[in-house]
Amino acid sequence: MNEISIIGGGIGGLTLGNILKQQNIDFTLYESAAEIKPVGSGIMMAINAMQIFDKLGLKEKIEQAGNKIHGISITDEKLKRISKTNVLELEKKYNSCNVAIHRADLQKILAENIGYETIQLNHALNKIQKKENYILHFESGTETESKIVFGADGIHSKVRKQIFGTGTIRNTQQLCWRGLAEFDLPENFHHEAIEAWGKGKRFGFVRMTDRKIYWYAVINKNIHQIENQLAENFHGFHPLILEIMEKTFQENIIFNEIIDLAPIPKWHTNHLCLIGDAAHATTPNLGQGACQSIEDAYIIGKLLENHQNFNEVFENFQKIRRKKVDYVVDTSWKIGQISQWEKGTFVRNFMFRLVPESFNQKLVEKTIRLEM
Repeated sequence: MNEISIIGGGIGGLTLGNILKQQNIDFTLYESAAEIKPVGSGIMMAINAMQIFDKLGLKEKIEQAGNKIHGISITDEKLKRISKTNVLELEKKYNSCNVAIHRADLQKILAENIGYETIQLNHALNKIQKKENYILHFESGTETESKIVFGADGIHSKVRKQIFGTGTIRNTQQLCWRGLAEFDLPENFHHEAIEAWGKGKRFGFVRMTDRKIYWYAVINKNIHQIENQLAENFHGFHPLILEIMEKTFQENIIFNEIIDLAPIPKWHTNHLCLIGDAAHATTPNLGQGACQSIEDAYIIGKLLENHQNFNEVFENFQKIRRKKVDYVVDTSWKIGQISQWEKGTFVRNFMFRLVPESFNQKLVEKTIRLEM
């Protein structure tokens, strides 16, 4: 029998594992994949996440594996700036900066720091039952008993569905392609993340290492031309954007619809707690999905420093995290709607250009300030 089981070896589950290890608390982490290998695309670790990695002694390792990003710009389709958020002041204040990194590289750093001996690969959860403890049935046919369970198994969480019976997935009606390309970006884009807004479509890109670019393309479902190549849907965008798409091999592109989770009333029950996307999946428009799951793990760790009554910890965890998480989910959804307008884009861009940079910085700071 395990005292503590973490279901899901994504960024949230792995961060929680690192935090429990730092406090000498034993656990087993179950991951459905057969190995932690280079799949997925790029990700931006914002200042809030990097502060937590600093406390885990992993900040420098992550910075070396990725690329420091000092500014985030929204532009029009011709890459003409609409607004810029310069995070240099916030970097000084919080002694951390945004890092763009390959998701697999980050997961590898987190997994290696825990030690693979605590990670059970090839363990996809099939069924979870509450008896005196929790009985975990895996698709491989094995089962185990656990006193305390963390559901870190993503937006389609089996832990959430089977134990809470809650979770309404909301679809934005936006289609998203995420790609990795070998590409020499002009120097002015080396340490800046760009998102170009068009009419019902947008394109973002950021440099992760010397020649590795992570990009994403979003199109409203109703205007997507299926018969066209992806780049043809972005006709009229800056040539650099079209070139990035054309230089990307098909096998390095992942397609998803953009979805999130409508707020659920409770994230915890007796000796069981949901974290990250399983509890509060958000759309990617603030770049905070994984960062918020890292914050979840951090807050649980802070609460466990004082006492180890898990039910009390889970209750306080939801009280502390709820307001910020709801704000992130709601704000991200709204930004996603505005950025995908099909009409009135000239007025939208004009209005956004009038917003002072100090306002954008305040918005960013609200997101990156840790609650404890």
